[in-house]
Parts: sequence; C-alpha cells; structure tokens
Amino acid sequence: MPRAVVTGGAGFVGAHLCRTLRQRGWDVVAVDDLSTGSADHVADLDGDDGFTLIVHDVVDGIPVDGPLDAVLHFASAASPPEYLARPLETLAVGSTGTRNALELAGAHDARFLLASTSEIYGDPQQHPQREDYWGNVNSVGPRSVYDEAKRFGEALTMAYHRVHGIDTKVARIFNTYGPLLEPADGRVVSNFLAQALAGKPLTVYGDGTQTRSFCYVDDEVGGLLALLESDWVGPMNIGNPEEHTVLEVAKLVLEVTASSSELVFEPLPTDDPVRRCPDISLATRELGWRPVVPLREGLLHMLEWYRTRA
Repeated sequence: MPRAVVTGGAGFVGAHLCRTLRQRGWDVVAVDDLSTGSADHVADLDGDDGFTLIVHDVVDGIPVDGPLDAVLHFASAASPPEYLARPLETLAVGSTGTRNALELAGAHDARFLLASTSEIYGDPQQHPQREDYWGNVNSVGPRSVYDEAKRFGEALTMAYHRVHGIDTKVARIFNTYGPLLEPADGRVVSNFLAQALAGKPLTVYGDGTQTRSFCYVDDEVGGLLALLESDWVGPMNIGNPEEHTVLEVAKLVLEVTASSSELVFEPLPTDDPVRRCPDISLATRELGWRPVVPLREGLLHMLEWYRTRA
C-alpha cells in the first residue's frame, strides 16, 4: 500500500486530498500545526488505521518515520486575510517548510508535489496565464509575503530536482472553492455565501469587473492527483478556465441562496489582480484532465455544507 505525507493536511484542500488518497488505498500522514487548518476537517478519518494526524509546524521539521512514496506540500495560509495577518510565518513555511518537505522526499526517494498558486503571476499582463509566463508581482507590496513565498518555493523545488534528482511536480492552483472552505476564510466565494446567508450586504471590492476562475475542490483534487501520478516535472496550472467577473459571482450567490442582500462596494485592495484565468492546455494534454463541475453546481454543494453548520 503506498504511503503519503500531506503537509497542511487539515486545511481546506489538504483535507480533501487526505480523504481522496485514503479512498484510493493510500496510507496518509497529515502534518498540520492547525494555525489555519482544523482537526474537524479530517474528523471523519479518526479511527482509520490508514490515517494519522500529527499536529506540528513543518518549519520545525517533519517528524514522520517509515517508508514514503509521496510528499504533498500544502502547508501555508492561503487566503489574503490569513497570510496578511501572518506575514513572517507565511514566508517561513514557503522557504524553510518547503525545504524540510523536500528533504523528507529526498530521504525516502519519494515523489514531491508542491502546492503553488496563481498568485505567482501577480497582476498578470498575459491572459490567460500559461506556465511559461513569468508574472508581474510587486515584490515589496503587502501581498508579496504569499506571492514571493510561493515563487521561492517553486525555485527551491526545481533546484532540488536539478541537484538531487527528486521527482518534483509544481501545481499552480487557481481559486478553489467548496465544502470545508470556512465562512470566515476571507476569499470571495466564502465571503459572499456567508454574507448572503446572514442577510448582510455582499462586499464587492473595486467595481466588480475584475475576473477570477473558480475550480470546485473535487475537480482540483482530481487534477492534483493526476499530476502527482504523472511523469511531468515542473509547474502546471490546475484550475478552471471558465472566467467570471466578481459581480457575476455575487449575483449567482444571491440567486442560489435566494437572498435579498444588497451589494456594497469597497476600495480594491493593494495589488489585487484585474484578471485571473488559467490556460490549462498543458494539463489537458499531459494528464487528460479538465474540470467538469460548473460554478452554480459547486456553489450549491458549498451552500449545503454551510447550512449543515448553521
């Protein structure tokens, strides 16, 4: 039976990965300091002999013994409010934490998958974004603690591949949403759903014409594991190329929640990207993967989960 370590395994995407890996017959060790994740996200795996949760900060090492076939590095604050509140910790997990995860993979001759992000493209001047685009990032802006941590993590991952021959994969993740994305997470979909359910105004930053591309978490996990099991080395966009304006998303949330909430407009945050959309031709060609869940359907699944927690 193959065995994997998932850092950040009690986080949003990490918990879904742990669950899917178990369903596919993997033994899974999740390592998470629970600073932004929650043990509740993997509570259904309690008592499963093939799953272990270790509460530990990967910046201080990764205390996992025994054979390993894969290391999936997902430890990091991922939403803007979280990483803006924890700038030094975000930089540390992207640098020291990534190095510790790579060292663990190298020691066990295991495959390594880095959770990178569309944020490495910054406020892109190429649209849609391909993997060969180098990005447009403000290295000293407030968002840079996350953007540059991920860019450094990519550089470190590829250096370990070139120097030590580690089988590395880099997934550039675009705006994932779905169950386990907490209402207070601070990303646009969770913000809108939480506000609509509470009968509060939906907060739109800027004029709402900026675009994002939203990938339902089941689609995302399918793409991530297809990349893990592939022979591809290096970065690959794993996201949904269907582009929506923020205003379109707000109106769809009002529709699926049957909310009468109004829209309120606030200033656009510093360095917030105007357009964000992945070119996934590489993933389609190399993995045979494309997302299949439309935004409306995914929002209904997420809404159902929110209502079970009310």
